[in-house]
Amino acid sequence: MNNVNLNDFIGSESYRRFINLNPGEGYLRIRAYAASGAIPIEGLRVVVSKDIDNQNVIFFEGETDESGMIERISLPAPITDNNNLVAPEAATYNISSTYTPNNTTERFNVSMYDGICVMQNISIVPNVGMGRDFYGG
Repeated sequence: MNNVNLNDFIGSESYRRFINLNPGEGYLRIRAYAASGAIPIEGLRVVVSKDIDNQNVIFFEGETDESGMIERISLPAPITDNNNLVAPEAATYNISSTYTPNNTTERFNVSMYDGICVMQNISIVPNVGMGRDFYGG
């Protein structure tokens, strides 16, 4: 599958179809930590993408801050029907996280809903063997 940056994809017919089905906006928050949340993980590389018409469209690329957070990633989502008898539709995105000091990569799927902020927690197990501690010393 071909990786495509969102900015390069916006002018396409595939994007117009996708955004017609997903005119709403959901928000994603990433929280990376170790030691059951006691230690925030800075520098976790995160890529948020979605498969659209056989292309892997990248909506976000970035790293967690010193608090282990990436705040408010805006993602297209279907408009929510106010009828509470109908289950809301969601847009599913792929999250890939890479932590270079441990050489670990994890993948997640997240469902996004219009007007909702979804939190994705990512727990990192620090590499503490071979004379190196968590902080790389």
